[in-house]
This record gives sequence, structure tokens and C-alpha cells, in this order.
Amino acid sequence: MVNTSAPATPVSVEPAQVMTWLQEVPDPEIPVLSVVDLGVVREVRFEEAACVVTITPTYSGCPAMREISEDITRTLQAHGLDEVRIETRLSPAWTTDWMTERGRTALKGYGIAAPAERAVDISGISRRHAAPAIACPRCGSHNTRLVSHFGSTSCKALYRCAACHEPFDYFKPH
Repeated sequence: MVNTSAPATPVSVEPAQVMTWLQEVPDPEIPVLSVVDLGVVREVRFEEAACVVTITPTYSGCPAMREISEDITRTLQAHGLDEVRIETRLSPAWTTDWMTERGRTALKGYGIAAPAERAVDISGISRRHAAPAIACPRCGSHNTRLVSHFGSTSCKALYRCAACHEPFDYFKPH
């Protein structure tokens, strides 16, 4: 006799466990960050037998989203989840505020300065203070200067440290 019933939800796997597994998925552009630490993974839920992972791109034209989706699917299938579905959510837009402390620390260790302030949202709230001095991720000096508003990718700016004379990327808040 053939079983025609729908497959059961994998009750032994909790969304928190899936999030732990997703810590293994590196960001393709900054491999020291997982997609969880970057804040791209928004939600994990189960719909019948499918594990549904909702992601938000760092910006709407992010070329890495296809690779991230494939990497998430491959990783979860390697952990025994046969049916994985990736959904993309664009609203609210991704913000650097969603990065974890672990991710910010990893950026510094990789030589990229993490955002020094929270992102300003689109509600029109203006800054009432001067932009913060950006600390060099190599030597810690705040004696740095902006070289270019665009670094190795559009989400980063290029800075140079006057103390150690090294250039570095700064992950811009957005």
C-alpha cells in the first residue's frame, strides 16, 4: 500500500536549531560573517514538511542573494532538511542595525570597521550630532579620514588611518 498522506513536519527540528545551522553559511562578500550575523536571515518557520527561510537583501540589487539562497538550501539539506524554501522580504529594508555583536566583532578582526552608529531611518529624523570618528580596525586609532565614500563594495567606504597609515573599509550604516 502506498502512503498518500502529506509528509509530516519535522517536529524534532526547531527554528532555533535551524538558525544555529545557518551560522555555518558565510556571506559571499565578507566570509567571516554568517548570513545570521549579517542580519540577512529574518525568519525560520516550518510549513508542513518545508523549512521556510525568509531573507532580506542588504540592498535591493544585491548580486549575492542567489548564492546566499543556494548556500542556505545546501546547508540545511546537509543537516537532513529535504524540503527548503527561501522567501525574500524587501520591507522593511535591511539595516546594519540588524548585525549581531558577534558579526561586528568579526568585521573588526577581518580589518573592516563596523558601523559606528545606528542607521538613520527614512522617517526624516535628522542627526543632532557630528558624525562619529571611525576607529581603525587595525590599531584602534580614531585619527582616521574618509578617502572615498565607496570602498570595495557600495556598502562600504574607504578610510585611511593617520596613526598606522593603513587603508581600511568602513561598513556604512544603512
